[in-house]
Amino acid sequence: MTSAPVAPAAGDDAPPGLMRRLAAFIYEGVVLFGVVFIAGWLYSTLTQQRNAMVGQHGLQAFLFLVLGIYFIWFWSRGGQTVAMRAWHLRVVDTQGRPLTQARATARYLASWLWFLPALASVHLLGLDHSTGAIFGAMAAGIAGYLLLARLHPQRQFLHDVLCGTRLVTRRPPPRASSALPAGDS
Repeated sequence: MTSAPVAPAAGDDAPPGLMRRLAAFIYEGVVLFGVVFIAGWLYSTLTQQRNAMVGQHGLQAFLFLVLGIYFIWFWSRGGQTVAMRAWHLRVVDTQGRPLTQARATARYLASWLWFLPALASVHLLGLDHSTGAIFGAMAAGIAGYLLLARLHPQRQFLHDVLCGTRLVTRRPPPRASSALPAGDS
């Protein structure tokens, strides 16, 4: 006996709310803490780095590459990172198809628009040694980026608009009931 295909749940392919996106963003930060920690340990072990200030640009480049591999791999294979899966988000192109590696790479590079303006302004003002200034600028930059998404008709982020991608809500299909019908036990 074959089961009939399951129709998509209501709200599938709809743009997710900003709070769901922000929750996934925060969860992604927790996951990435582990990724960056292990990558940093690997880099410092392989380069025999003894001082955090020696080789810091090499470490930054290595972490940029590791993060790129993480995001590009997940986005081009299923459209979901670990955090996106937990929050039922998926990244697709504008036609709803999975991302190619080239489009995932473009999205990764463009997603740095979340952080680069804030970091550049702190650096240009000579405040890059002030933790408070860095966190304040980052918070203001993220709030501005969220506001831009709020103003977009489909609530998409700037990097998604630029790359021809979109974030959608994708709930997993309902599980088939494993209960036996009455009288079959």
